[in-house]
Amino acid sequence: MNISNGTVNRIELRGYVGQEPKVSVVGENTAIRFTMATSEIYKDRTGTIVEETTWHAVTAWAGKDMPPFNTIHKGVVVRVKGRLRNSRYTDRNSGEEKLYWEVLANQISVENDTQEQSGRGGENM
Repeated sequence: MNISNGTVNRIELRGYVGQEPKVSVVGENTAIRFTMATSEIYKDRTGTIVEETTWHAVTAWAGKDMPPFNTIHKGVVVRVKGRLRNSRYTDRNSGEEKLYWEVLANQISVENDTQEQSGRGGENM
């Protein structure tokens, strides 16, 4: 049951999968976790073209609106729809409290465009 209080938490991203995803079985369901990069290109104040890349952590559960997880690999273009979630944790080394953001995907589609096909390099992913 989804009860709404009039607020919206929705995100849609299209970008390249970073590292190879991690697939795990949890009970009777399967989950996938991966990172993806989105980029924005703009001109700064001096007129220099700047490409700004943002990395996103994505988690999804197998089911409706999900492709077979074995089709999601490093360099593949995916479109992800879902919601943002944050959680706090304490860093083991520093003892510092940190905030972690992730996209909980309820729909993923794999697109045909990959980094190699579009001429982008994938060395930094």
